[in-house]
Amino acid sequence: MAKATAERTTGTSAPQVGPDSDLLERAHPYRRELLAHCYRMLGSVHDAEDLVQDTYLRAWRASERFEGRSSLRTWLYRIATNACLTAIEQRGRRPLPSGIGAPGDPERTVVEAPEVPWLEPMPDALLGEAPSDPATVAVTRSRTRLALVAALQYLPPRQRAVLLLRDVLRWRAAEVAELLDTSVAGVNSALQRARAQLASVSPTEEALAEPTDPAARELLDRYAEAFEKADVPAIVRLFTRDAVWEMPPFPEWYRGGEAIGRLIAAQCPIGPGEGRMISTAANGQPAFGLYWRGEDGHFHPFNLHVLEIRGGLVTRASAFFDTSLFAVFGLPESLAPDQTPSR
Repeated sequence: MAKATAERTTGTSAPQVGPDSDLLERAHPYRRELLAHCYRMLGSVHDAEDLVQDTYLRAWRASERFEGRSSLRTWLYRIATNACLTAIEQRGRRPLPSGIGAPGDPERTVVEAPEVPWLEPMPDALLGEAPSDPATVAVTRSRTRLALVAALQYLPPRQRAVLLLRDVLRWRAAEVAELLDTSVAGVNSALQRARAQLASVSPTEEALAEPTDPAARELLDRYAEAFEKADVPAIVRLFTRDAVWEMPPFPEWYRGGEAIGRLIAAQCPIGPGEGRMISTAANGQPAFGLYWRGEDGHFHPFNLHVLEIRGGLVTRASAFFDTSLFAVFGLPESLAPDQTPSR
């Protein structure tokens, strides 16, 4: 199995024998958590998958140098973190529209900014099975919230790494210092600065609405129905007065239910009965894939909504127009005219 895994990872045949020919098989259980770590570092599910592949390739190539003085898990995180730091230097940060300018005019035509490497959502399904302990579930979700991952992008890369390794993975300061080739005092200082910058965007466990909560479930059903009917007044009633609406790769964003309603009424091409919503989950938050009926009568991917819910209303909707994300989320390529979407 290790040989087959190496062939898929590298595109070449792995040696039949070697100092540790089964390393990739022993490393496989850490793949999901490494993917989550790389995603938090990079803000892109596509880049995270590439970096995890690269991590396993580097690990396989360097297996002769793995002496077992640290655990295999620690060694893999060392490789992945350093690969991410290099990638950040080359690619820069990934923002959301709400992080780079003032709210826009809902009636002004939006224009894409494809040159910006926008933040991407992460499917919950790629993060592994949810723990059975509700408190652990809440903490895990809070550490992948879209707003938090977006805020991480504004930290210097090494501060970002320190925060994730110390607060998310619970590494000791000495371990982080060794990985980053710095001092324990330097790690503690970087952690203090990173925590201060993120304090305002890190949600408390009590503030996170569970998608399975009856009130939240009812709100999500109304959200899907309102968009399928293109019922703008109903859509407006679902948002708070200071809610945020953003839609990468368009750099414009909007604040408040009234402005969101004006935007949809003026610029959304989907009319009553022309949309279908399929529920999914991203970043520990409820999400929907919105489909638009084409000339062939079938419904095709339009955008992916990731929602933040508090106090029984939507406080933020990030609508991603990168339709390649539908495949990443396991959503269908299209829906038949008579197909009833599952919610």
